[in-house]
Amino acid sequence: MKKLTLFFFALLAVCLAFQACDNSKTYAEMLEEEKDAIKAFIKDSSIVVISQSEFYAQDSTTDVSRNEYVQLASGVYMQIVDKGSTNPADTVKPNDLVLVRYEEYGLIEKAVTSSNLNNPTVVDEFRYTVTSSSIAGLFTQGYMLAYYGSSVPAGWLVALNYVRNGAHVKLIVPSKMGQQTAMQQVYPYYYDIHKFQIWN
Repeated sequence: MKKLTLFFFALLAVCLAFQACDNSKTYAEMLEEEKDAIKAFIKDSSIVVISQSEFYAQDSTTDVSRNEYVQLASGVYMQIVDKGSTNPADTVKPNDLVLVRYEEYGLIEKAVTSSNLNNPTVVDEFRYTVTSSSIAGLFTQGYMLAYYGSSVPAGWLVALNYVRNGAHVKLIVPSKMGQQTAMQQVYPYYYDIHKFQIWN
């Protein structure tokens, strides 16, 4: 009986040790951490969040002097620094190749995680595609392709609905609208996209 009690306590100690070493988070905890990281970034950056109805009432623009970002239905926060071309026809169209100058900042890591701004010989490029049911982008060259694979973050594509050739936008992209690593690790990212340039 004494040996059985000793065995039981030893087993209990081993179980407690394993539980103490388990640092894995549930998906719900990861989503909460993501939400907190986005809220902290918005607060620390003194961002003024406006609704989509306010955004549309302002002719689909954000007031950069007030550091306004619109929260889109997708969960993406967007600031239009420069809408791009003044010609309304200069929008990104199906099968266009789009060149991108960008910087990616991880809101969990609190560090720049990818950028082509300091390398004039590297430009990221993707092909924009539209089907009857969806829009997509596939990287054909650049750092994003090398780091995360060919799929363009959905958050980038959402911005294309509101801007034209040569636009400069800033985006807070939640994991579900992000690149491959963002979706896998439930990490939000901030993007300063200095230019969306249609390649002719």
